[in-house]
Amino acid sequence: MSEHDESALVQLQQRLGHRFANPALLRRALTHRSFGAEHYERLEFLGDAVLGLVVATLLVQRLPQGREGELSRARSAWVRQDALHRIALQLQLGALLRLGEGERRSGGHERPSILADVVEALLGAIYLDAGFDAALAVARRWYADVTLDPEATKDAKTALQEWLQARRRPLPRYEVVAVHGEAHAQTFEVRCHVEANVAPTLGRGSSRRAAEQAAAEAMLQQLQSHPAPASRRPALA
Repeated sequence: MSEHDESALVQLQQRLGHRFANPALLRRALTHRSFGAEHYERLEFLGDAVLGLVVATLLVQRLPQGREGELSRARSAWVRQDALHRIALQLQLGALLRLGEGERRSGGHERPSILADVVEALLGAIYLDAGFDAALAVARRWYADVTLDPEATKDAKTALQEWLQARRRPLPRYEVVAVHGEAHAQTFEVRCHVEANVAPTLGRGSSRRAAEQAAAEAMLQQLQSHPAPASRRPALA
């Protein structure tokens, strides 16, 4: 590794607030499988579990009176791909990823799904390097300024479903209409349907779930812009 690369890793550790006793863990966390056999996927697997525990710990501490439903919604919002992607951008991870030539040419260093995976891999690496308390401390800095507004923590699919239920309207249905790209860099297109007289909306994402969320968000915006009256029960004879 060049002197420039070593300097970049030092700066990343400063942004993380964690100095690795075993720098090989850090390098592996930044290595995509297209680059070589020593890639981040096992660390990502571990980091996913660590992330769930540290986020649950932070939420219980920050919401001492929070109910299970509120805590679960907040946890889902904090660990989903778009939240992890924002963390990756703040850490400036894109330029540090080790990718195969083809993956780099296709924009892998900017792909939200890869960047989110690397955030999980980094947390797994920190856990192996220094234990749970170190991982918790790093995650605490990541989420220090994140809102805990209950409405803001709802994902689009949950928000759409609750909006429809409150108006006694049919629940949404999601349909995958297209999948583009190679297996390692796919884009999904999903259509959201609610009622026959409401135009469906289309969402795109790097996973089916992300595309469904995008379609749900578009549908909710459409319905809120052109609301229809709530369904009424027929009068008794």
